[in-house]
Amino acid sequence: MAKIIGAHHTGFTVRSLERSIAFYRDLLGFELVFRWNPQAPYVGELVGYPDVDLHGAILRIPNSAVFIELLEYRGIPSVSVDMSNGNIGNGHIAFKVDELDPLYERLVANGVTSVSKPVTPTIGPNRGGRAVYLIDPDGFRIELIQ
Repeated sequence: MAKIIGAHHTGFTVRSLERSIAFYRDLLGFELVFRWNPQAPYVGELVGYPDVDLHGAILRIPNSAVFIELLEYRGIPSVSVDMSNGNIGNGHIAFKVDELDPLYERLVANGVTSVSKPVTPTIGPNRGGRAVYLIDPDGFRIELIQ
């Protein structure tokens, strides 16, 4: 029987590839693996925009074999969506951290916004740890968990 055999990547659509690379690479410590601007007809067919000028970057999540893909769709109409947590269809991605509070302070000092200050979970699998939701440059939620 055919089945899923592992994780490959998580993709985010971004307004500015440069700005998002700076966020994930320079502030969160992801490794930029490669950038691309594929010029093959299958790409437009795959993403549903035959005339798109797609610019992308693949970044490796620290200490992981999983990647994030940042995609900037150029040459097509686009609209911003409300990325608030409670809106249907939105998501978040969570990363383990070794020391949340100093990392949070550094990120906030560099202009990163958050939904709240770090909290201490009192129930569930993260009980007694620390957690916070940050907001990336396009409004996507990034959860950090210690």
